[in-house]
Amino acid sequence: MPTVSSEELAAAAGVNSAKLRKDFSYLGSYGTRGVGYDVEYLVYQISRELGLTQDWPVVIVGIGNLGAALANYGGFASRGFRVAALIDADPAMAGKPVAGMPVQHTDDLEKIITDNGVSIGVIATPAGAAQQVCDRLVAAGVTSILNFAPTVLTVPDGVDVRKVDLSIELQILAFHEQRKAGEEGAGDGAAAPAASQEHRKGPDGDVPAVMPA
Repeated sequence: MPTVSSEELAAAAGVNSAKLRKDFSYLGSYGTRGVGYDVEYLVYQISRELGLTQDWPVVIVGIGNLGAALANYGGFASRGFRVAALIDADPAMAGKPVAGMPVQHTDDLEKIITDNGVSIGVIATPAGAAQQVCDRLVAAGVTSILNFAPTVLTVPDGVDVRKVDLSIELQILAFHEQRKAGEEGAGDGAAAPAASQEHRKGPDGDVPAVMPA
């Protein structure tokens, strides 16, 4: 039976092993001294706390390039998320298979939510349509929304929204790149004055920047 020690886990996570053991104790996992943690059971406990041990039906609304890419993403099922339906407002998309599933029209959105017991919705529509789709999802009983549309959604209390803005993620990376470039530039600049100062030293001390004629 594979096991892992708190020291190994702490080193991998970059945290203190004592703190890691304390955190795991809240999961009810105390491990065995000298042996460590049963990996399979530990994964189960963490998954249970994250709500990943049950089936979560999800609908994706807006099956353009992004929506289709999300529908084809293979990582949802392994984390307990099942794509229950793909929905789009374009009549030409109705019935078209995407990721092995026929796209359904938004006219049937409320029925789809009810029939599949959906509580999580993914919005991948253009910005102009996102709020209306959000309102319909909430009215149909969805209480958690993952928003890929480039707009801020307004929702009532009790509804959770996570916004995924790829441009902001790129801006964060650009900031880090700019900072790294600045640090490299500062390092190069620090050496130059020292070399320049050394060059201006004469046998009797500092040489003026402009020598008298």
